[in-house]
Amino acid sequence: MTDDLTGAAAPDALAGADSAESFDSPARSQEPADVARRLEAILLIVDEPQSLVALAAAVAAPVPAVRQAIEGLVADYDGEAGGPRRGFELREVGGGWRLYVREELDDLVSEFVSGQAPSRLSQAALETLAVIAYKQPVTRSQVAAIRAVNVDSVVRTLVARGLITELFHDPETGAINYGTTDALLVNLGINSLDELPHISPLLDDGAEGFDSEVVR
Repeated sequence: MTDDLTGAAAPDALAGADSAESFDSPARSQEPADVARRLEAILLIVDEPQSLVALAAAVAAPVPAVRQAIEGLVADYDGEAGGPRRGFELREVGGGWRLYVREELDDLVSEFVSGQAPSRLSQAALETLAVIAYKQPVTRSQVAAIRAVNVDSVVRTLVARGLITELFHDPETGAINYGTTDALLVNLGINSLDELPHISPLLDDGAEGFDSEVVR
């Protein structure tokens, strides 16, 4: 790269190489309050824990500034800054950060969501639930690859309905692995997943969309 740069322009061109502002995104304010506001906006919509590097890229700010903003948000939500303790928290899980409902409010949120949920699942939800039931533990990206569509909202619906749950986070990627719950067994009227019907006869070639070793 340096062979193509001449004269005094070279140092200037490389000066911001280690900063998130060197990305193609428009320059944004690096004031701590502005960085924190942008982080909140991103954290509100993500479904997977995000690393500091990923967050820095998303908000166009240096990693140290993002780390400082994260610490400030954690303290704010926990009431350490003198304000009230929020009903949610910013938690580090699997090497990344994500907003979570506080544990003591899980039952409240579950009851509310269950009361708002429709009585029947959509076709998309049923298909996604079937993939998770047969492939578990499985991540959202793996389910999306099988169904060839985005499944983010469907997975949230199934979690809210109590039919699937987060089992663990991949230690390397931080991706959430999902599995079915006992509530699914109750709804299906079976005692275990071993009683699920074999799906091979239902597929055109006996294996489409599933690895051969897990097809029942």
